[in-house]
Amino acid sequence: MSNPSAQKTDSDMLTTTQVVAGQPILKEGKKQTVLESHGYVLGKTIGSGSYATVRMAHSERHNMNVAVKIVSKFSAPADYLKKFLPREIEVVKGLKHPNLIRFLQAIETTHRVYIIMEYAENGSLLEIIRRDTYIDETRSRRWFRQLVDAVDYCHERGVVHRDIKCENLLINSDFEIKLSDFGFARGHMKVKNGQVPLSETFCGSYAYASPEILKGIPYQPQYSDIWSMGVVLFAMVYGRLPFDDTNYRDLVKQVTNKVIFPKEPKVSLMCKSLINKILAPLKARIRIPGIKTDPWYIFNVNESGQGSKERNVSKFITGDTSLLKIKYF
Repeated sequence: MSNPSAQKTDSDMLTTTQVVAGQPILKEGKKQTVLESHGYVLGKTIGSGSYATVRMAHSERHNMNVAVKIVSKFSAPADYLKKFLPREIEVVKGLKHPNLIRFLQAIETTHRVYIIMEYAENGSLLEIIRRDTYIDETRSRRWFRQLVDAVDYCHERGVVHRDIKCENLLINSDFEIKLSDFGFARGHMKVKNGQVPLSETFCGSYAYASPEILKGIPYQPQYSDIWSMGVVLFAMVYGRLPFDDTNYRDLVKQVTNKVIFPKEPKVSLMCKSLINKILAPLKARIRIPGIKTDPWYIFNVNESGQGSKERNVSKFITGDTSLLKIKYF
């Protein structure tokens, strides 16, 4: 990977330095990692995949915890290193929104790429759903509004996420949603003269993918992002995904039919109506302006529920196959 936005270093190990009167002084015989040289002290692993790991770290400079995505150049596919990773860094650099995970820094070495980001203390939305079984409509509405605001912000700037799912929605210390992982994101996709640029790359998880993606045809990524948001809303209020992705052919049939709602838990007709408007064929699928004026979305717009702070439930669901296993990359 060669990316002008990432600081480049020849090795993952550097000579230890001390700072005296603002000047670094080399300390013989000791080595420190590149991250340590930038003031980051690595902590526990919070996510892992086939070629990347996410670890918590403490920034001594900012006196705060951060998340560090560590990508191995030896394990990662060439296409990812040359195309998706540089694109991810370039995209997130230009985004700043209260419901987006904030990008802090990228560092490239001979063997690895490090992406330093804001740390979300309360894990992922998927973990919250598994813990609480499902999320009541008051909390779901609050978090769904935050998700819609974040995605609308991105779309207005020509950025499409293409991998919206419960695993990529993180919860900070104030129990607010933070959209993360822009690994499949793409910029310069703004609508021009009423025309939406098409994408041909399949991105994301099958269970969250729109019908047009599953059918393998060029698709309008903004509208596929909207579909994925509908899957997230369903997952919040029902505690499970709307579509079973264990069989591809069956999945394609499911997404082209009307959504089937479980009898339990009880969900309002207004919420079901919005889900139906989102999980609809492309031409009928509601757009973001329509979502923002939907009766369920605007209901009690001044509510200020504090999410899980109001409901300190500690139980966890085990062996639950109604939700996808956590996939980080």
